[in-house]
Amino acid sequence: MQSFETLGLKPEILRAIKEKNYDNPMPIQAKTIPATLEGRDLVGCAQTGTGKTAAFMLPILHQLTKQARPQVVVVAPTRELAIQIEDNVRGYGKYLPFTSALIYGGVNIEPQIKALRKGVDILVATPGRLLDHMRRRNVSLKSVRHLVLDEADRMLDMGFIRDLQQIMSDMPKQRQTLLFSATMPPEIQRLAKRFMTNALEINISPPTAVAEGITHRIYPVPHSLKKQLLVDLLRDEPVDSALVFTRTRRGADNLARYLERKNISVTRLHSDRTQGQRQQALNGFRSGKFKILVATDIAARGLDIPQVSHVVNYNLPECVDDYVHRAGRTARAEGTGFAFCLMAPEEIDLYNDLETKLGRELLTWVSHPGFDYTKEPKMTSPSEYRQQHARRGGPSRGRRSGASSARSSKPSRLSIRSDSGRKEEQAVTESSTARYGRIRRVAGSR
Repeated sequence: MQSFETLGLKPEILRAIKEKNYDNPMPIQAKTIPATLEGRDLVGCAQTGTGKTAAFMLPILHQLTKQARPQVVVVAPTRELAIQIEDNVRGYGKYLPFTSALIYGGVNIEPQIKALRKGVDILVATPGRLLDHMRRRNVSLKSVRHLVLDEADRMLDMGFIRDLQQIMSDMPKQRQTLLFSATMPPEIQRLAKRFMTNALEINISPPTAVAEGITHRIYPVPHSLKKQLLVDLLRDEPVDSALVFTRTRRGADNLARYLERKNISVTRLHSDRTQGQRQQALNGFRSGKFKILVATDIAARGLDIPQVSHVVNYNLPECVDDYVHRAGRTARAEGTGFAFCLMAPEEIDLYNDLETKLGRELLTWVSHPGFDYTKEPKMTSPSEYRQQHARRGGPSRGRRSGASSARSSKPSRLSIRSDSGRKEEQAVTESSTARYGRIRRVAGSR
């Protein structure tokens, strides 16, 4: 088996990673480190939790020399990921004579300006704040020898493509560029072709592949009963720590407050929270102060949150890639874990997308023993679930299969919301069979 010693890294680096209990390189590291040491441009595709940060930082640290600064720029999509990367940079390079700085928005800019003017070797930044410093002439990128784009597909999703293009245009053409991403959409490939030279592609996992070691469960449940079911699952399952994903920031706040009222140790994370609140939530969850972290997809990628035993999709994600990233928060580093989906009837088409791309055999439909579904029909299989709703609620939306007739008859979200309170109240009082059908009709053929 290959070891870090055989990769030819400096003794100072080996000493630092030994203190972190790194034994043998993970697959992405074993393939990336030698290519990076050779000076190759590289596009790396691997699931979250596979050691990408060490894969790019260890060989870069090995190559650094004393010269004009900054020598390295690492760009990440979120503040939390940037903080985590910079923390790892300091850990890996603790015995080397190089300095690093952390640049991100939402905090006072003055300390960042002082750090930049003092000079740093390694700059870890989010795109917007880095571009702000460039425009203020607080930093020049003309001496950069190594550029890393981490979670590149996420940055594209967040609309940072133009910022990235401008950042790269201000750097020397003779540089090493490393691009890492959990997925590899066409936009990433075009970016690599434009700004990279003969880039080596390393694909550790196929697109939309979920990590091994995860048990996937689907819990069919009316939306009105999701909170109660979640509480029962958190109390009855062997949950050491759980990451619960909601679709919206408001949903995260409401769910966290509900869990607090049920005396469950919980904190929350989303973009409306201040940077201090977000960091406090992450630190509290990592340390075990909070058992449950309710979050939007800001926590789905890149963040190092070790030992998450359960991931709960309180709302099914809109696309399969998002599910892969969410589920990837558990079973990290070849471990084991659970990914639960609380699926309301109106989310059946989102489930269909998951089943189509991930495979029916991966997703197990279950009901929670002892939970009062208020006489909801028992759904023992996906086919039975579809048949009942085909009879009661009409055809599925066919969003990705081109069923435009279903889309055209869909009522507007505004009209549904305007009377949602009354309709939900009626739905709760109806019998189980009628209620499932009515929820389906109110939601339309989504």
